[in-house]
Amino acid sequence: MRTLLFSLLFVLSTSSHADDTARNSPASHVDSATIAEQATILDTPTGKIIGSLQLPTAQLPTAAGRVPLAIIVAGSGPTDRNGNSSMLPGPNNSLKQLARALADAGIASVRYDKRGIAASAAAGPVESALRFDNYVNDASGWVQKMKQDERFSSVAIIGHSEGSLIAMLAARQAKADAYVSIAGPAQGAADVLRKQLRPKLNGAAAAENERVLLALEHGILAGDVPAGFAALYRPSIQPYLISWFRYVPAVELAKLDIPVLIVQGSTDLQITVADAEALKKAKPSATLAIVPGMNHVLKLVDGDLQEQIGSYSNAALPLAPELVKSVTQFLKANLK
Repeated sequence: MRTLLFSLLFVLSTSSHADDTARNSPASHVDSATIAEQATILDTPTGKIIGSLQLPTAQLPTAAGRVPLAIIVAGSGPTDRNGNSSMLPGPNNSLKQLARALADAGIASVRYDKRGIAASAAAGPVESALRFDNYVNDASGWVQKMKQDERFSSVAIIGHSEGSLIAMLAARQAKADAYVSIAGPAQGAADVLRKQLRPKLNGAAAAENERVLLALEHGILAGDVPAGFAALYRPSIQPYLISWFRYVPAVELAKLDIPVLIVQGSTDLQITVADAEALKKAKPSATLAIVPGMNHVLKLVDGDLQEQIGSYSNAALPLAPELVKSVTQFLKANLK
């Protein structure tokens, strides 16, 4: 079962989520508790990216003055705007809960389905045409769109897991006002894969894994791979991996000249406190917040594996309070 947790970060699927679109459409995101939530769309040359604008309840129905806003970028694989994966039996709603927590603190937010996922499925290219920069450009587009909206005084961007790197690059590209990394890796994706797969592979399998990773790191297609590696390294996903592997989060973070918050949970089985400390070392001016007991889906969970697995599909679990406190305090201090 531990393999499931690893695969959440790295199994990349971009062309087979049409069946998930209805289940994850904007209508399914709105309930009686989200009266301040509105549908919003980012128009791009290659399709519409569908999102949810969460407004601070205190500002409704007649807004008096402008409020700060944060763009929330989800993690890898078929993870939707709410932080839920179609690979799992139920929702955890981590990012939806984060949006509501921000609204309670007077901060608006936009969270969205990445291209090829859920309600943005139609904007997804064929898998072989997808590049990591497509996601970066979309996140950048959301920042630019919301900066032009006169309801908002300033725009930050928050990235979770793989979304940490997407948001990091978009923050610089679109000149966001602040950046937050939540459970973001410090190493490049190829090195993270090495670290996570090393204990599971030996002999010929280990050699094949290294052959493929070295080729992709050097921008070279690795060709056909054994069936056991197809989920990670199938030929159609290799161009995407090449485009992803060229970025090292710690290197890219050092290039930012805006306020930075790094948040990491102590019971995260996918990203470690050491990653957060490495990001802090790369950007000494950043604020570092280690949240005791918080796991990868931002819930308070101890190290018990069954409890960890259950939390990935348990929307009843609230967010870790220290996460909410750290993010809201940072944004209030660094946004207009």
